[in-house]
Amino acid sequence: MKQPGHDHPITIASEGKRVRVQFGDKTVADTTRALTLKEASYPPVYYIPRADADMSLLTPTAHSTHCPYKGDASYFTISGDGRTAANAVWSYEAPFPAVAEIKDHLAFYPNKVDGIKVG
Repeated sequence: MKQPGHDHPITIASEGKRVRVQFGDKTVADTTRALTLKEASYPPVYYIPRADADMSLLTPTAHSTHCPYKGDASYFTISGDGRTAANAVWSYEAPFPAVAEIKDHLAFYPNKVDGIKVG
């Protein structure tokens, strides 16, 4: 486990605006409680509470990855309107203490959904 620091900063803040995720004509997530995670030089990522996502559109997969700063990520495939997007969503079930706020939240790959709208 690595700790965020000056060489690899990570900040988490309440987004403060409505965030919606679309897949086809389905709204996969719609929330005013999103968190924005900014990590080093990567683009910001919106983490949406699971309670604000349509979990019936998501199927857990066997795919996983490890981040030395955040922990082990599990993945979900989105299905709807006769389409699927494999491993389009990730979540940290047991994130490291430095990023504990993202537990029970979902993040979406922008290139695997039809839109992430903020505002």
